[in-house]
Amino acid sequence: MLQTHAHIDHAGLLPKLVKAGFEGRIHATEGTRDLLTFMLPDSGYIQEMEVEKLNRRKARHGKSKVEPIYTQADAERTLEAFNIVAYERWIDVGHGVRARYWNAGHILGSASIEVEIQRGTDPATSPLRLLFSGDIGPDNKLFHPDPDAPKGFDYIICESTYGGRLRARKTPDERRKELAGEIGKALENDRILLIPVFAVERTQELITDILTLQEAGEIPTVPIFLDSPLAIRVTRVFEKHARNLEELSERPSLLGNPNIRPTESVEQSKAINRVGGGAIIMAASGMCDAGRIRHHLKKWLWQRNATVLFAGYQVPGTLGRLLVDGVKSVKIHGQEIKVQATIRALDIYSGHADGAELVEWVQEREPVSRAIFLVHGEEESAMLLKAALVEHGLDGERILIPALDDEVELLGEKQLPVFRDVERRLPLDAPIKQDWHNDLAQFSFDVREVFEQAADDKARAKLIRRLRRALDND
Repeated sequence: MLQTHAHIDHAGLLPKLVKAGFEGRIHATEGTRDLLTFMLPDSGYIQEMEVEKLNRRKARHGKSKVEPIYTQADAERTLEAFNIVAYERWIDVGHGVRARYWNAGHILGSASIEVEIQRGTDPATSPLRLLFSGDIGPDNKLFHPDPDAPKGFDYIICESTYGGRLRARKTPDERRKELAGEIGKALENDRILLIPVFAVERTQELITDILTLQEAGEIPTVPIFLDSPLAIRVTRVFEKHARNLEELSERPSLLGNPNIRPTESVEQSKAINRVGGGAIIMAASGMCDAGRIRHHLKKWLWQRNATVLFAGYQVPGTLGRLLVDGVKSVKIHGQEIKVQATIRALDIYSGHADGAELVEWVQEREPVSRAIFLVHGEEESAMLLKAALVEHGLDGERILIPALDDEVELLGEKQLPVFRDVERRLPLDAPIKQDWHNDLAQFSFDVREVFEQAADDKARAKLIRRLRRALDND
């Protein structure tokens, strides 16, 4: 198995495969392995805790229990299967198959993977050459060089996450200036600043920039609480790999800085509640759907002297997205919380190349003799990236957007790949729709708002009767 990088949307099901009987090697860079050493067991632990809560609810309603997708023990067993590979060196991964990893500039250890597959038994026959982009980082990203890989392939499988998006190119100074403006305003008059963070990369980028701004006197020198055990462990991994990262000294002291207050234990986390103001609280998760950030939001969302600053994309249906979209109230731990804090969002720390950078990356890999597959993006993003590639001279017939469950024959003699007939597990539009859980959550917020805006209790009673009739008539 060839692993591009450590983000959970790419690595999170590895323990499920091992649990199901996979016994092969998992080839990955050292940075990816080191990150997953903490991330996969953490994911397994969360699975167990969430299922335990779910099963308690099911037991109260007389429903049968469910099993976690995998456990912490499954995740730890998965780590034993890793084989560390170096960038730009060929490795044999199977009979007639070899691979080579290239820095993708996305996160620590991320890679695009070049694969060669020998065709037939004649060694003089040229191999089939493929390139899997993995997730491509933007140019001038903090910590990493620009993405790299060779050229001249039969097939390229390219991500399209931000295929339809153009982002303003910012220098490091411009990025820090924008961040300084947000932090300075958020901390005025001894206010509190909450930053929901993603444990991998985004936390370390923010810490590096915030400490730089504090040392330069451009923002107040307030304590920075890093309230995420996983983010703390990941930061130690970054410190370990500092010699391979840009804009970090060879012996950085991110966690040792006197302004950083790592809080690993539950008791330390609870103690932050005694802070009255004049502080930055960074806590996971980045989309506010789990983790310690929800406890801090519960304390501060209803207070006007707080700011919540989002520094990453918020998926529709998540608590973070609801806050960014301007909901008036949210439910946290079963309690309705009125949103009176200031909500802000920054789009200067993306780990993904935008549409123009993806076009440049593909062009630099040309020529591509057979086809380009656009994956890992919503359909609209993939379609916009395809249009941009065609506009830059690529053949649209050779740019393909596969759907979930598609199977493709690559080794045939035809120049274009052949799609096989398959039985699909889900309708084609299922992956892009919000499920009923998301719809129910949004509906609950909408109903609550209607009731709060009703003129009096008599009007609310009338609304209840109408809802009951709708339920009875369904």
